[in-house]
Amino acid sequence: MAAREQAELTRITQAKSSLRKVLTAGDIRDYERDGYIFLERLVDTGWVARLREAMQEFIEHSRSLTESNGLFDLEAGHSAETPRLRRLVSPADLHETFWHFASESIIVDVVEDLIGPNIKFHHSKLNFKEPGGGEEVKWHQDISFWPHTNYTPLTIGVFLEDVEGDMGNVGFLPGSHQLDIFDQYDGDDWVGCLSSSDVERLEVEQAVYPTGPAGSVTVHNCRTVHGSAPNRSHQGRPLLLQTYAAADAFTYTDLVAQSPHGDTLIRGKPARWARHDPRPCQVGPSRVRTIFEVQKREG
Repeated sequence: MAAREQAELTRITQAKSSLRKVLTAGDIRDYERDGYIFLERLVDTGWVARLREAMQEFIEHSRSLTESNGLFDLEAGHSAETPRLRRLVSPADLHETFWHFASESIIVDVVEDLIGPNIKFHHSKLNFKEPGGGEEVKWHQDISFWPHTNYTPLTIGVFLEDVEGDMGNVGFLPGSHQLDIFDQYDGDDWVGCLSSSDVERLEVEQAVYPTGPAGSVTVHNCRTVHGSAPNRSHQGRPLLLQTYAAADAFTYTDLVAQSPHGDTLIRGKPARWARHDPRPCQVGPSRVRTIFEVQKREG
């Protein structure tokens, strides 16, 4: 009997393995345990070149701007001669290369391996981290910026350049997705980051800061505490970010209501029932500026 049970277990394990498209069983185990994974050189050089080319079009366009607007979040010191961007908002809505990558590339296979075959695209952004001072992002959890009925949402970050230490790369606090949702208000004000007292209680010195060549990818759960320091290097660190959710995760706020691709089903079947996680979720404002503006209390 034991032999037959073992054979059946092996058959089931092999069947499940055959359904995975990109990730190994170890990758999935690490994601579930740590709340993030790092995949070196996942995106091929052809895609990286196309994404860089599209990015450069927007950098060139930004030279004509003197202040931030709804699409471009500019860093102090930005000029036509020396463009310094903090963020391009919703690149997947602005350029077909970014949309094709977000909806059809290998990264969607990664998402399927982690949250299942029915997938919605939520939003995208491109953070630049310019050399010699690209701004920090304080410790925070994503989900309160765009709360959902469950915690399947995840974000994939793609290195568009080689990333080394001191470039303001993102740090993830392993296992923090299993903790409570932290309060990201200061009294009545939405500040989009953990309080200093909460940061002191967390062992943020244990955070992991992945580095690697262009085309490498980070994947983190919407509850995972993460942040990044200023870029102290002489090299820019553009990071393309795309957020996805299971089809049965529904938003509480309308941040993507005006987005052509927001909450678009990109794979599988639409959900007929919403899935509700019993754990509570803090809800940020329904209209917010970029995380840089919020955390610095600009405007």
